Amino acid sequence: MFAEADRFPVMILASLAVYIFVLRFVLRKQEPKYSWLAVGVVAFVVVVVGMVGAKMAEQAGLPWWIYYGVPAAVTVFVPPLVFRLSRIETVQYLVLAYLSAPFINAAFSFFLGWHDYMPFMHVPYWKDLLHA
Repeated sequence: MFAEADRFPVMILASLAVYIFVLRFVLRKQEPKYSWLAVGVVAFVVVVVGMVGAKMAEQAGLPWWIYYGVPAAVTVFVPPLVFRLSRIETVQYLVLAYLSAPFINAAFSFFLGWHDYMPFMHVPYWKDLLHA
């Protein structure tokens, strides 16, 4: 369906959609305070810049702790600071943000057989389970 090179933009779009949902859910009690634009800008920085930057850093041969660590730090610190999240909101955000990546990986792996979102966490493709 998609060539391997075409998967990355699809993964970014799916991650962006899930991440925006997470932010909107966490910010639901602050609804009038933050616009869709603010959520979109933070989501773009965390997801798009983070994923593209990580891919470029990995391809450049930089150490794993840079291409995983920097996007992880941005994910942890930027939204709570920008949106002035309470402690409860911060915990909700961190749990949902970090559960979303394995969820997206599982969905891509299981339904499409794409194992390159989180290659170190293998989830079998559903068709492979039928032939086992």
